[in-house]
Amino acid sequence: MILITLFLEFVLLSFVAFGGATALLPELHRVVVDHHHWMDDTTFTHLYAIAQAAPGPNVLVVTLIGWEVAGLPGALAATLGMCLPMSVLIYLLMDRWERLSGQRWQQAISLGVAPLAVGLIFSGATLIAQAADFRLGAWLVVLATAFLNLRYKTLHPLWLIATGALLGLSGQL
Repeated sequence: MILITLFLEFVLLSFVAFGGATALLPELHRVVVDHHHWMDDTTFTHLYAIAQAAPGPNVLVVTLIGWEVAGLPGALAATLGMCLPMSVLIYLLMDRWERLSGQRWQQAISLGVAPLAVGLIFSGATLIAQAADFRLGAWLVVLATAFLNLRYKTLHPLWLIATGALLGLSGQL
């Protein structure tokens, strides 16, 4: 029963995944932590951190959640639930979408989805920050990182990640 529930929850989530799995974090958190109580805030945050640290697509967080809930079958159910329905839908609709390229309504949809994705990703980042119990030092690191990333395009993000890790290890955050 839990595998079917996992699959169906992620099927529903897949239809609002504008911006990828990261954009779904608040709703994902609501479903997994608040509604089903499959895990607590800390475990959810740790799984998200692992997914972001690992190479590959950001949908990996879904696989890790499924694994945590029901092992390998859960990982497969969650991943298929998230990826399969929209993959099939996109496959079926892509030819039509391309043929209608340049239509005013198509441009409006494309322009409307971009701010939606940014807003969803921002709300996900806020959720993770709250679950991680950020203190003033951590918020200062976030602001400094955002500033440096926007100001210096040639600065490699790994330097910022390494700096944050060193500050965290030193107990400064």
